[in-house]
Amino acid sequence: YFVTLTVDSWVDVFTRKELVDELLKNIRNCQANKGLELFAYVIMSNHMHFVMRRTEGLLADLLRDFKSYTAKQLLHLIATLPNESRSEWMLRHFNHAGMTSAQNKEFAFWKKDSHPIELYSAEVFDQKVEYIHMNPVVSGLVNRPEHYLLSSAHEDGPLVLNGYG
Repeated sequence: YFVTLTVDSWVDVFTRKELVDELLKNIRNCQANKGLELFAYVIMSNHMHFVMRRTEGLLADLLRDFKSYTAKQLLHLIATLPNESRSEWMLRHFNHAGMTSAQNKEFAFWKKDSHPIELYSAEVFDQKVEYIHMNPVVSGLVNRPEHYLLSSAHEDGPLVLNGYG
């Protein structure tokens, strides 16, 4: 599947190392304990894309649990990080988003939909991997996909892949 996870209102959360590290820790936990297999990924400042599959259980359950747990952990870090100058603004924003959402009681960190798209052929698979790897280039962050650290295009990217890349 090709999956996109987006921070509510496209807030640039993943600009602090501590927040990125927490996100990566949670992805690695899903790889080790929840049957997540990654084939390609990119983590941008306010969203991420994966080519992935789940080897056990339902993909929807994995995404729901990942988003719920990660949101709680990231919101806690935003509230407590001494170097996060935008914490008050972000917490107020995510609180407002939660109060206006039927699904959340207090905070809404992620947009509701994850847009999983089944990759039904090798051609579509390759097209989505190319899209993922070009995301930082199109955004003007790097000139070449392999220069962006938080991507499977980078030789020393922070996540382990399952057979592609």
